[in-house]
Amino acid sequence: MKEEKKTVSDTTETVFEGMISVRALLDAQKGAHNDRKIHALLYLEERKKSHIKEYAYLNHRAEEYGFPLILCAREEIEKKALGNSHGGVLALCSERTIKSLSAQDIDPHGFYVMMEGIEDPYNFGYALRSLYAAGVNGVILTSGVRQGADGIIARSSAGASERMPLFLSDPQNAVTLFQAQGYKIVSADLPNSIPVYDADLTKPLLLVVGGEKRGITRGVLDASDAIVRLDYGRAFDAALSAASAASILAFEVFRQNRG
Repeated sequence: MKEEKKTVSDTTETVFEGMISVRALLDAQKGAHNDRKIHALLYLEERKKSHIKEYAYLNHRAEEYGFPLILCAREEIEKKALGNSHGGVLALCSERTIKSLSAQDIDPHGFYVMMEGIEDPYNFGYALRSLYAAGVNGVILTSGVRQGADGIIARSSAGASERMPLFLSDPQNAVTLFQAQGYKIVSADLPNSIPVYDADLTKPLLLVVGGEKRGITRGVLDASDAIVRLDYGRAFDAALSAASAASILAFEVFRQNRG
């Protein structure tokens, strides 16, 4: 592909920055669960000679997927970037469609997580990083946590947000769909709970984790087969972040299903 060197005009496109996010975007181009399209890659001109293999890799993928790789001056990169840790690599992309959850999307023997009411994009990204690593089949969203923050979520999730199947659903509807597939519904809360390490978390399983403010709705709690809590190693009257709680819970599910 013939490289391009030109000024990049202002745009309302979603911006992803750094090689980790860009690699995740490129990997997602081959998947069926993510329809986000890359419109252009912006590459710091002075970086080309010092990162020959990286540039060659991006140039090859740009040719494969049919978008331009544009060499840019530092000031153009920094004008577009969300922060100062872009490393001289940006991607300009379309929005991603988050499809509504249906019965056909559910693996009969899977492990899914519903994040109810999580709003902070950094916290959401950190959660997705752990959930993806723990082998979660998909994440169900109940609100528009993204709100134009896809680039932030991709960075904080180390690219997991672009690789993870995501679905949108009303909480009660999601519970109904999973129950119809024979899933256990396990929610993380305090009242009427048991320690998570005493709970049966074998698959198929839907784990419900509440957000920082609203938590889990009453209807979902009432429909749950079990409510679990994380016991602490000392007296501490503060709650863990949704990302921390989701990480611990997901890896306990992974531990119980290793065999």
